[in-house]
Amino acid sequence: MNSTSALPSRSHSRRSTVLTAALTLPLLAVTACGTTTGTAGQGGTAPASPPTVGSGTSGGISGAPAPSGTTTPEATAAPATGKSGGISGTSAARVRTGVYFLHGQKVSPASRTVTAPATATAAVRALLAGPDRYERAHGRTTAIPSGTRLRSLVVRNHVATIDLSGRYDDGGGSLSLRERIAQVVFTVTRFPTVHKVAFEVDGKTITSFGGAGVVLNGPVGRADFEDRAPAVLVESPMIGDTARTPLRVWGSADTFEARFRLKVTDTTGRTAADVMVKATSGTGTRGTFDVTFPYKAARTGTGLLTAYVLSAKDGRAVTVDTLPLVGSS
Repeated sequence: MNSTSALPSRSHSRRSTVLTAALTLPLLAVTACGTTTGTAGQGGTAPASPPTVGSGTSGGISGAPAPSGTTTPEATAAPATGKSGGISGTSAARVRTGVYFLHGQKVSPASRTVTAPATATAAVRALLAGPDRYERAHGRTTAIPSGTRLRSLVVRNHVATIDLSGRYDDGGGSLSLRERIAQVVFTVTRFPTVHKVAFEVDGKTITSFGGAGVVLNGPVGRADFEDRAPAVLVESPMIGDTARTPLRVWGSADTFEARFRLKVTDTTGRTAADVMVKATSGTGTRGTFDVTFPYKAARTGTGLLTAYVLSAKDGRAVTVDTLPLVGSS
């Protein structure tokens, strides 16, 4: 058994089949808590300490606020750095972020690299382009109508005003409309300078969307679309990311007593790690978590990270979300 064996390169993984092991109740491997810290990397611009909830968000990552009253054309983020599962940046102009597609009608981030300073604009345009072939093969979809264009994006006082073309408002019932709004909101509020989003369509301020009448009473944040986030939202790693041991996982969760589990399955279907995690809050209030734990893969190959909870009724494992991971050669 190779205690440091990783999963193969992403290009190879696209030709592999992700094996989702049938969930059992494996023995506790590592107990982790929401205060675990690790080195920056593992898929994003997370701080080394646990992420904090920003004003007007639910589980969003917030940093130091910009000076009050300032207007910036873009949200900003730190350049992509790190050695553990991240994408190393050689230029500060390259920024790694996440755009939020749908997985089972819940938002799920996918990695994109954008160029500063137009980081938020580039992220939204990447979102509008939709998931790539690999992501579609693993169940990622979008509710945003094809052909939607970004007209402008301006950030003022932590609110991003986003003007989209009229195609964005076309078709779909209330669920589809909430999904497409949530995709934009989660994508833009991943940047620490943005807490909420105001929408315009063809230059006109929008207070309701479509015939279904999804009402927006002013700028909205992640908390306004809590129903579109999974009970455990893994912000990093993201789909297709490189995985190495120890593995760092961070995000937000709203589960009973703030507890849930993270399971790593290797290519043989064997459980390489199974940890209990406790977020900073739960049971109706979304908290954050940031854990780092080792895993032992029996064989290199495509792997899977599964977030699940144990049923309070019968102790049965209930899958919340799954995330295919690949590795270094």
